[in-house]
Amino acid sequence: MKAIIFEKFGINNLKLADMAQPVAGPGEVLVRVKAAALQYLDQQVVEGKIDPKLKLPHIPVSEGAGIIEHVGDSEKQWKKGDRVLIPFIQKWEAGKITTETNSIRTGLQTPGTLSEYIVVPIRTLVHSPHNLTDEEASTLPVVGLTAWSNLVSHARLCAGQTVLVQGSGGVSLFALQIAKLFGAKVIATTSSDDKAKKLKALGADEVINYKKHPEWSKEVRRLNNEQGVDITLDVGGQSTINQSILSCRENAYIGLVGFMTGSEITIQLPSVIMNYIRLQGNSVGNATELAQLVKAIEVNNLKPVIDRIYPIEKAQEAFNLLKSGEAFGKIVINI
Repeated sequence: MKAIIFEKFGINNLKLADMAQPVAGPGEVLVRVKAAALQYLDQQVVEGKIDPKLKLPHIPVSEGAGIIEHVGDSEKQWKKGDRVLIPFIQKWEAGKITTETNSIRTGLQTPGTLSEYIVVPIRTLVHSPHNLTDEEASTLPVVGLTAWSNLVSHARLCAGQTVLVQGSGGVSLFALQIAKLFGAKVIATTSSDDKAKKLKALGADEVINYKKHPEWSKEVRRLNNEQGVDITLDVGGQSTINQSILSCRENAYIGLVGFMTGSEITIQLPSVIMNYIRLQGNSVGNATELAQLVKAIEVNNLKPVIDRIYPIEKAQEAFNLLKSGEAFGKIVINI
């Protein structure tokens, strides 16, 4: 099969190679990958910043969607030709994460989705939404699910609440769309007026240019009747966490989902304590939550925001766009 691999860390070392096609064992299926979606984690893996001791060569990327190519003779639930989402945390079916269910992640402990075929366990398979293309569906298993599990499972999003979304990456845009489905008010931040227009078109009620308002928490409160927000997903980490805290009202939820500006943080503890703010680390959800997201997407005909689709031969170009931060929405590679 064809696959994108790297034998040394660095985007410039990504290359198309011929690899042995994997074979599905008991409790597994062979999936023909149709599309893979990039996220910040993938860039960090390729650059050696997540696991410098990662065994190389390695096939990167954690998100994807495809079609079942082969199932075992005893398998009845799934069949060849079924469209499926490739699970990220491969053992996590439902409930809270445990040491055991958190042990295998696609693109980290196993080969990733930038290949023509991949073997995944049956236990966490979820059907692709019938209203989405494979390219659109590939954005759900990590980024879409991260937004859904934070807002719905952990923050218990309700109509009438206010949600703050940060930037125009995949998690933030999914959070915006999901929040509007639930009847919430959405305040968004961005670095450009052009992206601000796109956020408004997507449903944001208010948009703040954080370059014009470095202390954007003050603007968040001004735009929300001097009240803090109920929920925000912090994607930046080091340089955004305290503005996130100051943007929140009492009993608010902050989902810690990213570290794009740095992974070491110093927080304003008095604001967290006195306002009963909950900070929750969350990288993704489980298969049950993913199935819930799929149903919500089908019922509401929600469409993921995709900036660009590349052929597999242009994987380096796709990763460079990801690293530039210029994309609005997801970057997808067609396999």
